[in-house]
Amino acid sequence: MSDYQYDNQTVKGFILSSIFWGVVGIVVGLLLSIQMWSPSHNFPPFFTFGRLRVVHTNGLAFGLGIGAIFGISYYILMRLTKRPLLFPKLARFHLHLFNVAIALAAVSLFAGMNQSLEYAELEWPLDIGVVILWVIFAVNVFGTIIKRKEEQMYISLWYIIATVVAVAVLYIVNNLSIPAGLFKSYHLFAGVNSANVEWWYGHNAVGFIFTTPILAMFYYFLPKSTGMPIYSHRLSIIAFWSLTFGYLWTGAHHLVYTPLPDWIQTLAIVFTIFLIAPSWGSVVNGFYTVGADWSKMRTNYLTKFFIWGIAFYGLQTVQGPTQALRVVSQLIHYTDWVPGHVHMGTMGWVTMTVAACIYYIIPKIYNTEIYSEKVANIHFWLVLIGQLMFSITMWITGIQQGAMWKAVNPDGTLKYTFMEVLSKNYPYWQLRTVAGLIFTVGMLFFIYNIHMTIRKGKALVAAKA
Repeated sequence: MSDYQYDNQTVKGFILSSIFWGVVGIVVGLLLSIQMWSPSHNFPPFFTFGRLRVVHTNGLAFGLGIGAIFGISYYILMRLTKRPLLFPKLARFHLHLFNVAIALAAVSLFAGMNQSLEYAELEWPLDIGVVILWVIFAVNVFGTIIKRKEEQMYISLWYIIATVVAVAVLYIVNNLSIPAGLFKSYHLFAGVNSANVEWWYGHNAVGFIFTTPILAMFYYFLPKSTGMPIYSHRLSIIAFWSLTFGYLWTGAHHLVYTPLPDWIQTLAIVFTIFLIAPSWGSVVNGFYTVGADWSKMRTNYLTKFFIWGIAFYGLQTVQGPTQALRVVSQLIHYTDWVPGHVHMGTMGWVTMTVAACIYYIIPKIYNTEIYSEKVANIHFWLVLIGQLMFSITMWITGIQQGAMWKAVNPDGTLKYTFMEVLSKNYPYWQLRTVAGLIFTVGMLFFIYNIHMTIRKGKALVAAKA
């Protein structure tokens, strides 16, 4: 099947778009980290922490994350179904609409338009745009799968299907709002119900944006890049159904020690602990796949990205359930431990896996080799060091914060003032900025490598012409 039939232009368009929005999100993140310990770096009205923080999370989750998911999912979909996309022109329209939507989202958030729901800040007109984007994606995914020429459905297709269905339900329900004008709306739910629905969505946004589609990529590209078959397809299927069932019940662990009924909190904690098993099903599958020849970690640069990525996923899926326990949550909840936990997943698991997939795809599209494996290895070590520094620094800060907040004098009064606790954070926040800078430099090496690979591929095409 020819490259034209595979519509690699749309795939490449989404990948390059995701890289662009990723750069925006990372640069904003660096400025945010500086603002934490240097308030003078807030520049009102648009470049203040309150506005930049939502630009950072949305830019990386939806600009980088969803952009890469759209492009890489299309790439996987065509190859596992052995046919081109059912609606290639619709996919191209999808690409353009995606970039328009992300740009409008960024502008609206900079302007302070925000419905104050975590990962769901966009106001109602943009929510409608997001739904249209997702419907277009769903039509091409399901249409192509239904018309597939390969009867067997590999595990990556199941994870893509779960992503499409779950995100649609989660996003629509949580974003049910009552418009109060063109640029303002209010959540349909109120009080405890609003919090419960929001974190049912919020945690599962992590599950079905930062987990299931990334597992689809991992299961497809690890065997492709190493030349070794996945260790157990049966284990991958068992892990898939268990994960998909269990994840949807876990959101309320974000609301431990709140007015939410105890039974809902306990139910979420139980299912969160349960999630360790299916999550580690994929971790074991990845380790045992490469376990047949660990020399690949030295000889194949992509293997390092995938195996360290799945290792961070494994650590996340032990740390997350552990911090859901009440005895742990009472110490670290609302502290910097939480961003340390989140960024190990986003900077480690998600970014490493997505970058490895792009390293694989771009040379294939241009029928060439990666520009420099040496540069790719430098990229790997920088993002690894930056991510570890970032996460560990925040874990230490979080434990310190929690302990100081809880410390009391013999008469029961608080031992430390708010300002005393705050001042203790500054050295760690400064280290976080250094870690973010190291990570950013690593990503610049990645962008340079991709840019030079594309130039190399175009030069080869021109030479043949």
